[in-house]
Amino acid sequence: QEKGFDGVYISGAVLANDLGLPDIGLTTLTEVTVRAGQIARMTDLPALVDADTGFGEPMNVARTIQELENAGLAGCHLEDQVNPKRCGHLDGKNVVDQETAVRRIRAAADARRDPDFLIMARTDIRAVEGIRAAQERAKALVDAGADAIFPEAMATLEEFAAIRAAVDVPVLANMTEFGKSELFTTRQLQDAGVNMVIYPVTLLRSAMAAAERTLEAIKAQGTQQAAVPDMLTRSRLYELVDYGAYNRFDTGIFNFQVPGLETDRTNANL
Repeated sequence: QEKGFDGVYISGAVLANDLGLPDIGLTTLTEVTVRAGQIARMTDLPALVDADTGFGEPMNVARTIQELENAGLAGCHLEDQVNPKRCGHLDGKNVVDQETAVRRIRAAADARRDPDFLIMARTDIRAVEGIRAAQERAKALVDAGADAIFPEAMATLEEFAAIRAAVDVPVLANMTEFGKSELFTTRQLQDAGVNMVIYPVTLLRSAMAAAERTLEAIKAQGTQQAAVPDMLTRSRLYELVDYGAYNRFDTGIFNFQVPGLETDRTNANL
């Protein structure tokens, strides 16, 4: 939000990895809803979360939508992979038939209580059946009630343009590193008709690489000193979690003496 972005994307892969799990559909609705809600709470920006295949059959999909609404999310995307799914940029994916994919999106749209909650349909069919199949699947998902389309693992800008030509709803591009897509610029994607761009694992990869470098420095040098210049400072961390506001809040409510207790701040906070 402070860096000027328009929204926050909460990656299913990152949520799984944060639990020490691969991105193969092992997370639960509760785990995703709780963590996504914690993230959404921290920003005024709209937060879009990856809801995988909806955590079950159409009735489960319906509950997923309502739980995410309750948690304060602005929207989610649901995909058309067979469950258990896998990362969209891996080979060997399997997708459900069109009727099943449509049923998922229709259940989500019917369950939505907030008309502003964004239901995005992700399709992985391009890797299985090609771009023409992706166009047809995208059209069917929009007809079922999808507010936006997430065509996964597009190989070229021309493929993004083909999806843009097939539907009249916003189109999202996934610019994940080490994947099937070239890392196109926002200008290139905009020129191809893309409306939204996500960078789902970028910050995790950056943070984990820094963590590994720091551990290596400690192991080699016996101190983290060499890594300190690249660290977030204590004052910046306190600023991000709004430390000052909590301190003022605490001072404001604990402004009286309790008989039998020490009145200094240390014991008062206990």
